[in-house]
Amino acid sequence: MIHPCSGRADRPARRYDGSGGSSAKAEANRSSLRIPLDEELSARTSQGGDVPETSPRPLRADALRNRERLLEAAVQAFSRPGPEVTLDAIAREAGVGIGTLYRHFPTREALVEATYRNELGKLCDAAPELLDRLAPDQALRAWMSRFVDYLATKRGMADALRLVIASGANPYAHSRDRLLEALGRLLTASVAADTVRADVDVADVLAGLSGISLAAGERDQADRLLDLLMDGLRHRRTD
Repeated sequence: MIHPCSGRADRPARRYDGSGGSSAKAEANRSSLRIPLDEELSARTSQGGDVPETSPRPLRADALRNRERLLEAAVQAFSRPGPEVTLDAIAREAGVGIGTLYRHFPTREALVEATYRNELGKLCDAAPELLDRLAPDQALRAWMSRFVDYLATKRGMADALRLVIASGANPYAHSRDRLLEALGRLLTASVAADTVRADVDVADVLAGLSGISLAAGERDQADRLLDLLMDGLRHRRTD
């Protein structure tokens, strides 16, 4: 039986009851509540904790294109061996000015973290897209190949990501949960289609994929090992 990882419940938002008193008094009360909350979030950030995400204002189409170009240029730059690339070089590669880069990513660490999370997001979002186009077992195999590419990019960004962690941020927060959810969706669909055995644990398959990605000496070998893993998932136990 597949055991997909359950998501983590969102932390309830702190609410303020503004009933009673004058508007000036209510505003003073609101300010007194905001200050401790801001201090709490600041302390959690400095200790590497997770800060609740806010809903960002939707970007204009041109701003969104600029952001996407910056992330594409950044993943290539941060994955490339050699001297540390400058933010000016990334902006030039993306075809935008350095001011545009800083408007989207105020610090180098913010750009690195956003680049990593963008790669993770593309991988996880690919699961439903592949299921819409391919048979479940074929979608699963295609996603496995993308996972190998994702881990290769992550290894290439290792030095840049270490600097982000040293600054107190945690770029890997919730990464495992998201990967397990995406992989679990593919495995569930494959079991329902009777193309994959039902006694599979999602975490075991993810561990196998990680091992293949680390052990394979070249991409051709990784593909052969992924095919072997798929054969094992299709094999039916006879006892």
